[in-house]
Amino acid sequence: MHRRPTQPTEHEIEGNALSILLFILGVLFVVVGIGASIALHEVGHLVPAKLFKVRVTQYMVGFGPTLWSRRKGETEYGIKAIPAGGYISMIGMFPPGPTDEEGRARQSGTGVFQQLTNDARQAAAVQLQPGDEKRVFYKLPIYKRIIIMLGGPLMNLLIGIVLFAVLIMGFGTAQATTTVAEVYKCVVPADRQAETGQTDCADGDPAAPAFEAGLQPGDRILTFDGRDVESWGEFSEWIREAAGRSVPISYVRDGETRSSSITPLLTERPVAGPDGQARVDADGSPITKEVGFIGIGSQQELVPQSASEVLPAVGDSLARVTGVVLNLPQRVVDVGEAAFSDAPRDPEGPISVVGVGRIAGEVSAMEEIPLKARAATLVGLVGGVNLALFVFNLIPLLPLDGGHVAGALWEGLRRTVARIFRRPDPGPFDMAKLLPLTYAVAVLLMGMGILLIYADIVKPVSLFG
Repeated sequence: MHRRPTQPTEHEIEGNALSILLFILGVLFVVVGIGASIALHEVGHLVPAKLFKVRVTQYMVGFGPTLWSRRKGETEYGIKAIPAGGYISMIGMFPPGPTDEEGRARQSGTGVFQQLTNDARQAAAVQLQPGDEKRVFYKLPIYKRIIIMLGGPLMNLLIGIVLFAVLIMGFGTAQATTTVAEVYKCVVPADRQAETGQTDCADGDPAAPAFEAGLQPGDRILTFDGRDVESWGEFSEWIREAAGRSVPISYVRDGETRSSSITPLLTERPVAGPDGQARVDADGSPITKEVGFIGIGSQQELVPQSASEVLPAVGDSLARVTGVVLNLPQRVVDVGEAAFSDAPRDPEGPISVVGVGRIAGEVSAMEEIPLKARAATLVGLVGGVNLALFVFNLIPLLPLDGGHVAGALWEGLRRTVARIFRRPDPGPFDMAKLLPLTYAVAVLLMGMGILLIYADIVKPVSLFG
């Protein structure tokens, strides 16, 4: 006997269509947010460059073929086909090379690398027009060059701070409430949970006191041991202190106040630090302590915080991003191993724009999460991307902004040493000589980007189980 395949109901079709729409809207939000961040990053370079009278020939968002452009004054503003960044083109990025006695450019070598340097200088020289002699980038004072090159990363930092302010002061941060979110059926030993990560009940695990007392998700705790429960933190502390003692508890369920008694079980539980995370010892093992435990979790809600919480939150995020960047080679290797093996992806590791977009879509489509929480997550994602761009662009390697800053600082150091020892001024540092290294770094960055995109497609980071 054959059964016909079950046809989806109209309600299921509408639900699937809505989920797809929400996924697309989440992706679009992040795409637009990152695109705007890239555009503003370049504005961070553009504004000081124009203030310092450097002639800027192009302001472009993207790379490759130009999709749209318009010239205003001496600058062409446009959008290019490949949305992988942006740039502004300033004249005089490289000082002129050596010349002969008649002032003509002298070829200092015939190798491939030297040819790249010569070609770059010639391309830069073609851009020069009469009157540009004092408007070239390399003739600016060192501090002005640093301001121009730091303008982009600092714009990303500013965007990140603003978005974190919106997130923390507007939406709020997740805070534990006195409403029960989950009730565990048993008490899983802390050592087994730490070693295996398993939270399922096994034979011999004692029943959780909250489950035995009849508590259910959605119950709002009113009193415990005759004391009014004002916060989850104090409630948790009272539970720890009441191990082995039967105490009364009252709660609200469906608008009705109910009462019961509960006996917290003395068991080893991880010790939490000030940040709420489990503390570990020198070996990385969780620190545990015997305390009272009843086996419930708190429902979280977003609570707006004061302005004083914004910068510490930004600092914590910058510290995490910096840790990833400092270990970037190993992190990328780990991503490659995960992409081509059964190894899991590290949720704290680097991801591409594709990965960020996927996470945004998944968050947006999770209808079981309140709309406010989903919106807050999307804002946080874009804010986090901007902080990552700030840190990443400070890496002292060309073609990143930090490479140009490092070159300017090196030039300043050379001139200072020459001045101290009364030697001739060595002149501007020739950044064109670093072009071979620049191309090598650019190729590595492209390769890293391709690997991350591939990994985010075949084995995406899972943040939601």
